[in-house]
Amino acid sequence: MGCFKILNSGGGDVTVVSNFFIDEYMKDANDAQIKVYLYLLRMMTAGLTTSVSDIADKFNHTEKDVLRALKYWEKAGLLSLEFDQAKTLCGILLLNPSLRKAQPASVLTPVVSKEARITPSREPEKDFAKPVYSLDQLREFKDREETSQLIFVAEQYLGKPLGASEIKTILFFTDKLGFSEDLIDYLIQYCVDKGKKDFRYIEKVAISWAEEGIKTPKQAAKAIQKYDKTVYDVMKALGKSGSPTRTEVSYAMKWSREYGFEPAVIQEACSRTVMATDKHRFEYADSILNSWYQKKVHHVSDIKALDEAYQKNRLTAPRTSSGNAGQFNQFLHNDYDFDALEKELISN
Repeated sequence: MGCFKILNSGGGDVTVVSNFFIDEYMKDANDAQIKVYLYLLRMMTAGLTTSVSDIADKFNHTEKDVLRALKYWEKAGLLSLEFDQAKTLCGILLLNPSLRKAQPASVLTPVVSKEARITPSREPEKDFAKPVYSLDQLREFKDREETSQLIFVAEQYLGKPLGASEIKTILFFTDKLGFSEDLIDYLIQYCVDKGKKDFRYIEKVAISWAEEGIKTPKQAAKAIQKYDKTVYDVMKALGKSGSPTRTEVSYAMKWSREYGFEPAVIQEACSRTVMATDKHRFEYADSILNSWYQKKVHHVSDIKALDEAYQKNRLTAPRTSSGNAGQFNQFLHNDYDFDALEKELISN
């Protein structure tokens, strides 16, 4: 087959990737690391901000996956992570791939994650990378009596026979992560109940549990109690799919437990948020609910009273905006200037 030329018919909406990165760095990086780096390039090129939780949601990774990828590229010399005094990630400097010790080529800032706090530790992090198992190791593992039972149970949950790669992953759970058969059983059941049968997702959950020191089904059940019906109702109302991040869980728990809002109030805030924006929805909803909390809202009827008061004030107040965008905002947002809020969220 002959060679062919690749032409670009697009305009300026492109992200340039260094050839040196492709030739020298990409071959040694894993899937998550490559996705994170390319996404950072894309956001930097567009002049947009992002966060650890946003990247995790974008690629269906855990936040720890994203942080590990960022640390990998920092160690490789392709970026520099900036932290504030509270050890919170607040910025990323993208460096020139062709020069390990070069001056910064571009700056992507701020990349803020309120939940991504890096606590210094004298002990090195445990390595949970999956080893490459030989056929002999795989055969020995399959010949164990307890393995046969475990594979049978997994196949019943998944509704299909397990392939070699999936059996290697189960071997990884027992060999590297130190999971018991009961914990692996609970892990697979938990993921399947959530509608997640992809073994890559199951492996990510397993690594997350291992990092949290979970060793028994009881510990796992306690760890996932925070993902109760309230959290998933909020996720659904805001149009979010997949597992909630730690920050998203904390938002939902704050609204229902700390603020004490009934589900109908939270759902109303989520509905207004979805109508207003497709970005930073948890932050939008939090701003609404925080305002309602400050104004002593307890029931949906209280929201109606606030809306009516706003409409009366608006009729007597001078107009400060004009055009379609202003009319659209007045129609949707009641007493919330979401355009101004979105600009503030993006700038932060």
